[in-house]
Amino acid sequence: MKILVTGTAGFIGSHVAHALLARGDEVIGFDSLNDYYDVTLKKARLARLLGHAGYTHITADLADRAAVEAAFAAHKPQRVINLAAQAGVRYAAQNPHIYVSSNVTGFLHILEGCRHHGVEHLVYASTSSVYGANTNMPFSEHDSAEHPLTLYAATKKANEQMAHSYSHLYGIPSTGLRFFTVYGPWGRPDMALFLFTKAILEDQPIRVFNHGRHKRSFTYVSDIVEGVVRSLDVVPGKDVEWRGDAPDPATSGVAPYRLYNIGNERPVELLRYIEVLEQCLGRKAQMEMLPLQAGDVPDTEADVSDLIANVGYRPVVPVEQGVADFVAWYRGYYKV
Repeated sequence: MKILVTGTAGFIGSHVAHALLARGDEVIGFDSLNDYYDVTLKKARLARLLGHAGYTHITADLADRAAVEAAFAAHKPQRVINLAAQAGVRYAAQNPHIYVSSNVTGFLHILEGCRHHGVEHLVYASTSSVYGANTNMPFSEHDSAEHPLTLYAATKKANEQMAHSYSHLYGIPSTGLRFFTVYGPWGRPDMALFLFTKAILEDQPIRVFNHGRHKRSFTYVSDIVEGVVRSLDVVPGKDVEWRGDAPDPATSGVAPYRLYNIGNERPVELLRYIEVLEQCLGRKAQMEMLPLQAGDVPDTEADVSDLIANVGYRPVVPVEQGVADFVAWYRGYYKV
């Protein structure tokens, strides 16, 4: 298939593009290479893709309506995977407008492209952060997620609702994927594992919020990629039923629309995550214990029963293996 993938210079997007190319798909990559974090790392990810004959890259911003329209018109993708977004939960306090520009306006441009160019299936990234004030564990797509605690989460919740409206109005099959704390090689420098690894190797203290007592469904990037690619192949209304007895947050009675969690079913306490990292690095961390940050939730735990039932996959990589793989990549990439 010919697939438009946004965010291909990003962490997850670059891995997804490689997986699609490996199975023989043609990938149209779309990324602005913004400077939210080290552009050198983004260019290094992109360089690994540019050598593939099946890869074409477009450097542009999703907020640029004309550029998005031109990409759809020129390449006519059969399916779309939207992974581009302004990342980072805490950066919104400094620059809230970019979240709406990229995550809301940019997503509207993707929806319009799908609408006017007969796209067979739209898969897009959402986040476990949408669960916000919901304390029911494990988090289920069928539970309410009406109270996000951060602007980032609110923009992703808006994406889910926008996608449903377009699925209903224009018959565009859409699948939203709620990612849970993704980590692994080629990861983002603003994420905990990256920050911790850098600080420990430089004999600097690490900031441990909530005194390390909160739990996360840490999900290795290969598990996310497998879920994304499999979800792309399972089209609501064609390959899987989208109607429920009544509409709920995960399904719809009126549109070919689905939501899935993608996360490891076994949450890990942050202190254990750090312990595994210490073992992989062969060094102890200097920990500065701090209270829970505003906007953070104490715990996350993914219910992936729908993903298993409809997509035929569950995340499986344990943190012991995933952290070791990340450390090996980090040491090789930064030569430390």
